[in-house]
Amino acid sequence: MSTRRKFFFNGALLTIVGLSVKTASLLFSAFISRAVGAEGTGLFTLVMTVYSFALTFATSGISLTVTRLVASALGEGDGGGISRVMRAAVAYSLVFSSVATVALLFGADFLGTHILLDERAVLSIRILSFSLIPTAISAVIAGYFVGIRRVVANAAVQVTTQLFKITITVLLVIKMAEYGTRAAVGALCLGLTISEALAFLILFIEYVINRRRFIKSVKASYGADVRGVLSMALPLAFSAYIRSGLLTLEHILIPKQLAKGQGSLNDALAEYGTLHGMALPLVLYPMSPLSSFAGLLVPEFAESLAMGDRDRLKRITEESLHATLAYATVAAVMLYVFSEELGYVIYNSYGAARFIAMIAPIIPIMYLDHVTDAILKGIGEQVYSMWVNISDSVLSIILVLILIPKMGASGYAIVIIVMEAYNFVLSLIRLKSKVEFTFKPIKSLVVPLFGSICVAVLTREIFRFGGRSVGAVGLVILLTFSLSLTLAVLMLFKIITERKDITQRKKSIIN
Repeated sequence: MSTRRKFFFNGALLTIVGLSVKTASLLFSAFISRAVGAEGTGLFTLVMTVYSFALTFATSGISLTVTRLVASALGEGDGGGISRVMRAAVAYSLVFSSVATVALLFGADFLGTHILLDERAVLSIRILSFSLIPTAISAVIAGYFVGIRRVVANAAVQVTTQLFKITITVLLVIKMAEYGTRAAVGALCLGLTISEALAFLILFIEYVINRRRFIKSVKASYGADVRGVLSMALPLAFSAYIRSGLLTLEHILIPKQLAKGQGSLNDALAEYGTLHGMALPLVLYPMSPLSSFAGLLVPEFAESLAMGDRDRLKRITEESLHATLAYATVAAVMLYVFSEELGYVIYNSYGAARFIAMIAPIIPIMYLDHVTDAILKGIGEQVYSMWVNISDSVLSIILVLILIPKMGASGYAIVIIVMEAYNFVLSLIRLKSKVEFTFKPIKSLVVPLFGSICVAVLTREIFRFGGRSVGAVGLVILLTFSLSLTLAVLMLFKIITERKDITQRKKSIIN
């Protein structure tokens, strides 16, 4: 199989798996929001911000580091180098994840009571601490599989663990929800911890089976590989520490700032849970296919850069950005037009619908920034991305302090919109300076925009139902019909454009 075909095969496989996992996660989130309520969703989201920082420290940029180093060693045919990289990476992860585990386990009281200002969070934080070491080692192995372009292993683990996580967590939440918000959120965290342990076990078994194909046994010192891992992982880790720390601070401040306007921390948690625990996951749901391909871009760019193939870098960059913009534009229109139906059917929440409609217009920039960031990492620009992300987080905190007390949760939605645009502009400027590509967004924006708007309007005229009146079946019909018709319109336009180009070329040859 050619490299290009293998790339798209892997991307398609990851997309199918990613969409399946995301769909299951979305339905799972809907169940959780109904089972524990908006306040419980807000508390769980708040706990996860602290956990995310601990997880960032535990992994410390190791997955991307392993992907790039393994891809480079594979390109050079250095099986022994892959072995040394993996040994160094595992040792690195064990050190950082152990420190994070101890800090979270013994600091749970302080974090819950004094940082989150909610003692109900203490139990959940303690439970989550036990997931850090297996998750960190899983990140090393996952990075290895991406680096050797064997995505089937990661895909199988994602599906298996997601199904297990949903099953065990639903059972735990149903059993514990009657004991209050503290017990229900604790059950959520226990389900997550158990599923991460299972993911590590499956990945490790697959790695042991697979490693003989690509890795040669080595007995020599691997000090150079430890330095290689440190030199690449630590800048990524430093960036992630600051970024995650600032994000944690931002999300701790949000309920407090909301409470200033609403007067009640519980009401503020409910509003925060609606925006961050309901609306945002739905807005990010269509990003799953892009995330799959963006992850595969990192080793592709790293290999092309090592080979000095600038033309390939240019071509992949242009194709990636144009395809992303077209896809994101259609996703934005669909989420905006059908926001009411989505909010009611999935979450039974007008607030979620309102926030979906508010954030939807920024989706093209949000998705483009995601892909641009992956390309920058692939060409070794992680340090620049670090400073952009840090400045993004600092400005976000300032805007949170200014806007939320005056505008409530709508102010936070505005913060998301402004900072996504800021991040993308800076990333695109940097990418333009490193890869000489041409990006003319008009064609990739105008046709999908007007095509999807016309289809959405036509769909409403045909079915003539929406809002509270549409059920789950009606929502599926709406979205399936709209997306299918939009795809047909775009394909028709492409065929007409290609025929026009062929005719013009023939005329130029005759003349």
